[in-house]
Amino acid sequence: MSDATARSTVPGTAASAAAARPSVIQLVFREKGALYAAYMPVFSDGGLFVPTTREYRLGEDIYLLLSLPDDPQRYPVAGKVGWITPANASGGRTQGVGVRFPTDEKTRLLKLKIEEILGTSISSAKPTQTI
Repeated sequence: MSDATARSTVPGTAASAAAARPSVIQLVFREKGALYAAYMPVFSDGGLFVPTTREYRLGEDIYLLLSLPDDPQRYPVAGKVGWITPANASGGRTQGVGVRFPTDEKTRLLKLKIEEILGTSISSAKPTQTI
């Protein structure tokens, strides 16, 4: 399992209100290997895999508060679900969703920062959470 921590909180108390509002997930990467395993270059604007047992639909809004290795700053990302790994997926893959980054300039800079942290490992053949 990776050294990434995800905690999901849904504002509101009623189940119907929770379903209507996007969830907020704090995603903390303490090491480069965990970030590599979660990064999704398959999305042209970048994205991250988020382990979660909550069920999402493709295109659903999801907000991340992202912490990167050796960086005290938290980066807000308003993304959309672009990948779903269901429970009991083949190959023992972790259940969760891939969050596709938006196309804004702030998130483009975040994508570049992640790719800078990953360096040459981004083109590694080592398996990730999704591929």
